[in-house]
Amino acid sequence: MKIYSLKEMKRGWFIGDFNPSVLRTSDFEVGLLTHKKNEVWPIHVHKLCIEYNLLVEGRMTINGVSISPGTIFVIDKNEISAPTFLEDCLILCVKTPSIPRDKYEIF
Repeated sequence: MKIYSLKEMKRGWFIGDFNPSVLRTSDFEVGLLTHKKNEVWPIHVHKLCIEYNLLVEGRMTINGVSISPGTIFVIDKNEISAPTFLEDCLILCVKTPSIPRDKYEIF
């Protein structure tokens, strides 16, 4: 058995084609992500990846839609992602494939 701490990982990402990770794979990424209330997060797109997200805790809007815990939201390739964190949020994110540099900010 191997034991890891999420604190050892970068921004909550723990599986994917990056270091550190508990499983290095280019197939997908998994992260448990925290965002603080009113945190400014850049509006962005992924050109090659699809994001599958589960809002575990908190309230937020994404692309103008209000969501609450238990909501699953999928951001497709080339779809703009524009989040606003209304409360501290915890999000489980799976992104496929794992291409860490596939994030393009919209200004």
